[in-house]
Amino acid sequence: MTVETPQPVHSRPPLTTLVLTPLLVLLLLAIPTLPSQANKTPDVATLDWTLAETLLALGVVPEGIAQIDAYRDWVLEPAIPNTVSDLGLRTQPNLELLASLGLDHILISPMFANLEPRLSRIAPVTTIGMYGPDNDPWQSMLEATREVADVVDRQQAAQRLIESTEAYLEEMRGKLPGNVPPLLLVQFMDARHARVFGESGLYQAVLDHLGLDNAWPGPTNYWGFSLVGLEKLAELDAQLVVIEPLPTGVADELSSSGLWRNLRAVRERPVIYLPPVWSFGALPSAQRFASLLATALQETHGPNDGSETDA
Repeated sequence: MTVETPQPVHSRPPLTTLVLTPLLVLLLLAIPTLPSQANKTPDVATLDWTLAETLLALGVVPEGIAQIDAYRDWVLEPAIPNTVSDLGLRTQPNLELLASLGLDHILISPMFANLEPRLSRIAPVTTIGMYGPDNDPWQSMLEATREVADVVDRQQAAQRLIESTEAYLEEMRGKLPGNVPPLLLVQFMDARHARVFGESGLYQAVLDHLGLDNAWPGPTNYWGFSLVGLEKLAELDAQLVVIEPLPTGVADELSSSGLWRNLRAVRERPVIYLPPVWSFGALPSAQRFASLLATALQETHGPNDGSETDA
C-alpha cells in the first residue's frame, strides 16, 4: 500500500498573494469614501403635485416636476427649489427632458395612468393614489406618504412627517376660539359657481382633527367637493371661508353682485379669505390648511381664552 506523504506547509504566502495584498488593502481603505449605491436616494420625477409636495416634505428634491409655475399658484408649500426641471404640462410632459434626467423612478397618480406606457420606457413607474370612492381621506394620506417613502427609501422621514402633522393639528386645535360657527368652505370657479367642500377630501379631514363643523349638508364627490351655483348657499347659517386663488375678474364681479351680497353667510358675518391650499393634497397641505384656518379664525373670532373644552 502506498502512503502519500503530506505536502509541507509553506511558511509564507505565494508571490502572487504578496503582490495583490497591498492592492487589496488600498481598495479596502478606499471603500468608505466611495458613494454607496445602496444608500443613494433614487433620482425621481413626478407629474403629480400631491406626490411632489410629499417628496419635498420627506427631504427629497425631485429631478423634475410638471407645471412648476402652477404649483406655485395652487400649492405653494413646500417650495420647489429652482434647480428642479419643469417637465411641462402634467397631461403632456416633455418626454425628451424626462429621458435626459437619468431617472431611477417616475411617480404618478391614477389621473395620469394613460401616460404610463410611454413613461415606463424612460424609467420604472409607480402609481400612488390617494382619493377615491369610500376612501377615508386621512388614512389614505398616511398610506400614500408611506408608499412614497418606500420608493425613495425615506421610511423614517415618513413616520416623522406623520407624527409631526398629527401633533401640529392637535396644537392648532388647542388654539381655536370656542365660538366658531359651522364653516362653509368654497373655492370659486366663476362669479356664480363654486366648489363647496364637504364630506371626504383634505379639508374635511383637517376639520375633523380640529373639531370644527362643516356647514355644507349636501353630497360631494370623492374629491370632497360639489360644484354648485351660489343660490345653493343662500340660506346656510355659517362662517364663509373662501380659498384662493380667485379666477380673474371674480373679485370685481362679486363686489357688484346682489346674489353674493344677499347670501346669509355674507350678510351676517365677515367673509374669511385664505391663501391657496391644495385641496387634493397630502400631509403638507393639511398642515398648511390647519395653520391658515386657525390663524384666520383667531383673527375673526378672537384668540382662545382657555375657557372652552373639547367636545
